[in-house]
Amino acid sequence: MTRRVKGIVGGVILVILALYPWLFGIYFTNVIVTCAIFALFAVSYNLLLGYTGLFSFGHAMFFGAGGYATALALTHIEGCPLLVALLFGFLGAVALALLLSPIVARLAHSAFAMLHLAFSMLLYTLALKLRGITGGEDGIGGFPIPPFRIPGVVSVDMTDPLNFYYFAMAVLCGSLWVAWFLTKTPFGQIIVSVRDNDKRVDYMGFKVPQTKAIIYTLSCGFAGIAGSIYAMFQNLISAAALGIAQSFAPIVMTMVGGVISFFGPIWGAVIFAVIEELTTRYTERVQLVEGLILIIVILFFPGGFIHIVAIVKGKLLGFTRGKGAGLIKGKWFGK
Repeated sequence: MTRRVKGIVGGVILVILALYPWLFGIYFTNVIVTCAIFALFAVSYNLLLGYTGLFSFGHAMFFGAGGYATALALTHIEGCPLLVALLFGFLGAVALALLLSPIVARLAHSAFAMLHLAFSMLLYTLALKLRGITGGEDGIGGFPIPPFRIPGVVSVDMTDPLNFYYFAMAVLCGSLWVAWFLTKTPFGQIIVSVRDNDKRVDYMGFKVPQTKAIIYTLSCGFAGIAGSIYAMFQNLISAAALGIAQSFAPIVMTMVGGVISFFGPIWGAVIFAVIEELTTRYTERVQLVEGLILIIVILFFPGGFIHIVAIVKGKLLGFTRGKGAGLIKGKWFGK
């Protein structure tokens, strides 16, 4: 699309998001906030998997770290401002990433994945055992949600669901834009090169472990922002946010949406939000349905939803299905 068309599409999306609560009511407003939270969580994960080639089984520990840091700040710091609490969530995840990066930045493939699984389970166990800090299985809940305040200018009550919707969407959409912009910078090209051929990148003079550490820290920071908004939205954070199920959520969303594109995980989050909403009306076995969909995607559409869109687009442009699939294969999976 041309820049003008992209601007028009972006403007339409912003208008829809602005009018959404008035058009669909509070229930579906809560659904889209949850969807946006997990969209940012999945995008943060795809910065590792899709762009850097680092597969992790423990990304939820940064999501949970952000949530716990925000909840603890709002619980124990009297009069803690809203943006400061959000900053605590971001810094909590970044601090954890900086602690682990000297170890994990030199790893790849199965070692990277399994070590993150081990660290995630360790933090999950600590969250259960340290009841005096984390609340154990009950978690931390009922903490005050401060207003969004600019001294002398405005003070907005965040206990109002409508006000919180606009705040959450502004933070989440802004974070998604920053993550997208990052992928378009020269640094974004370097991390893709690390994924494709890290030895060549090292030969060109770039420090591969340091590059991995930077994108790793940024990815974890975005996950921390998602966890922080999640904690404030639910007014609760528990050890479940650090669990293995939470770690698999962004993996599944990324695989279904498509790792070949920045917007693939966003589509994956939307698809699973719709599936969950429709499935819960007829059965409680939501995870079974989601698992079947994941199996179908892996077997027949390994490029995910974006792969399907590219094939359809290729057909509309007069290409055969084989040529459309070949373009996708050449872009991501290689030959």
